[in-house]
Amino acid sequence: MDGASVVRVLGAAHSKEAYEIRDFLSRGVVEYEWSEIASNEACLRELGVAKFDEIDWPVVVFPDGSRLEAPSLADIAAKLGWVSRPRYQEYDLSIYGAGPAGLSAAVYAASEGLRAVVIERAAVGGQAGTSSLIENYMGFPQGIAGAELAERARQQAVKFGVELLMMREGVHATFVNGKIEVNLADGTLLRASANICATGIEYRSLGIPDEQRLLNAGLYYGAGASEAPMCAGKRIFIVGGGNSAGQAAMNFARTAKCVTLIVRGESLAETLSHYLLDRIAHTSNVRVVFESSVSAIYGDTQLEALQIMNRSGGTQVVSADRLFVCIGGAPNTEWAKDTTIVRDRNGYLVTGADLSDFPQFGTCWPLERRPYFLETSIPGSFAAGDVRYGSVKRVASAVGEGAMAVTFVHRYLAESGDSGR
Repeated sequence: MDGASVVRVLGAAHSKEAYEIRDFLSRGVVEYEWSEIASNEACLRELGVAKFDEIDWPVVVFPDGSRLEAPSLADIAAKLGWVSRPRYQEYDLSIYGAGPAGLSAAVYAASEGLRAVVIERAAVGGQAGTSSLIENYMGFPQGIAGAELAERARQQAVKFGVELLMMREGVHATFVNGKIEVNLADGTLLRASANICATGIEYRSLGIPDEQRLLNAGLYYGAGASEAPMCAGKRIFIVGGGNSAGQAAMNFARTAKCVTLIVRGESLAETLSHYLLDRIAHTSNVRVVFESSVSAIYGDTQLEALQIMNRSGGTQVVSADRLFVCIGGAPNTEWAKDTTIVRDRNGYLVTGADLSDFPQFGTCWPLERRPYFLETSIPGSFAAGDVRYGSVKRVASAVGEGAMAVTFVHRYLAESGDSGR
């Protein structure tokens, strides 16, 4: 790797802020080098500054030689040229979320002539972008990293003319004259004739003491693809029994001293794909602890140990270097709280025929026709991927729903007299 052509990230070991930067760059498929700086000598050698405490850490050095001290992710995105303002006041279609469902919708919408914009509040790829390897996605017999798959989709969407607004978050949505108007966190007002919500889900926490204090300092949400290079010879623990947890276990097992999966259920057969079950069973440094959960974590400035509790209430404390939490999450739909969009009790957006099971649907649906498949209780507003009630939590399913949603967007625009540009 040519150090002059990649981004360099420098900082103290176990820095929360440095981890967030590394994770952001990894998910954006940006080549970077990570250097731990622990002394004045290293500081002088790497940055030409004599004293460690004269720098605001971490530091990001870009290929052009410029550097940012203690930057926010938005600062880094802007430096990389990822942040821009909307080119138009109004769009045919606005897509919220740049995970597999949102990117798929973007590719099909733009390739079919719709003026489309994608709004993403963080990194492209969603939770799928954190996966070290997706092996059951059609067309990639050797598997593909989640971040790489997302980056290919991003490039494809941009080639067709999609606008991608990074580091933007919708904080309030209203529906005016059949159009969605969303106020973004930076004050921008975005208007579109139709929209697709593909905002995915937020990581679910363990709900134990000290969790937030040690977050990104030994405890991480997600599969930890960006942290794997720092885990050689370490004791790794993963909470969860789904494919993301299983794939993470196999990724860490290549270099870690040992990997332990902590699973609430009594078996992995119902939650894990067969090919992963077989690999875990035949990997000597991976073990599974069933009918158990993490009940406490310990450490001063970084994770040092955790307490595992079994179903009968018995506990044991074990030394731990890293803990990765892969237990799904809650849908990111808080932006819709002041609208008439029907959500289930967990916050998932209800669509299509499922709406008839919710009493409030009868009072808010204004049209004679029934909602299209993937259409919410507001005409022209669709949902795709993990955020949708009843969705299948698989990358291929999300991609399919994103593409399918665009088909119904065309129908809606045609019936409303706006067939796109």
